[in-house]
Amino acid sequence: MKTHTHYITINTNKRVDFVRLTPKIQEIVDKSNIKEGIVLVNPMHITASIYINDNEQGLIKDYQEWLEKLAPKDKDYHHHLTGEDNGWSHLWRTVMGREVTVAITKGELDLGPWEEIFYAEFDGQRNKKILVKVLGA
Repeated sequence: MKTHTHYITINTNKRVDFVRLTPKIQEIVDKSNIKEGIVLVNPMHITASIYINDNEQGLIKDYQEWLEKLAPKDKDYHHHLTGEDNGWSHLWRTVMGREVTVAITKGELDLGPWEEIFYAEFDGQRNKKILVKVLGA
C-alpha cells in the first residue's frame, strides 16, 4: 500500500463560506499515482467542515439558513465567556461533520452523479489547513 499526504492552505474572504474542492482533490489524487484506494479530506480546524453534496447555490443558501436557525450567530453562548465570539461556528461544524472519505477507482474519485466535495468555513478570514491523505495502490 502507498500513501500520499498533501496539505491545502485556505483563507476565505468571508467569515462563512462554502468552497468546492472536488477538482483540487482529484488533482492531488492524480499526483499520488494511486489508482485504487481511498482519499481522506479533513479540515483540521474545529470551526470548519468537509462534506459531500450537490454543487447548487440554492442548497448552499439553504444550509446557511438552516444552520442559523439551529445555532443563531447572535446568541450569547457559554463559549463566549472565554472571550471568543464564535460559539455558533463550533456547533455548525458538529452538525455538518468533520471529514469525508471517498473511494478512488481507476484513479478517479468515485462520487455519485451530483456529488461534490466541499469545504465549509464557519469562522474564516485567516489561514486554515486541510489534510488530504491518499491511501491505496
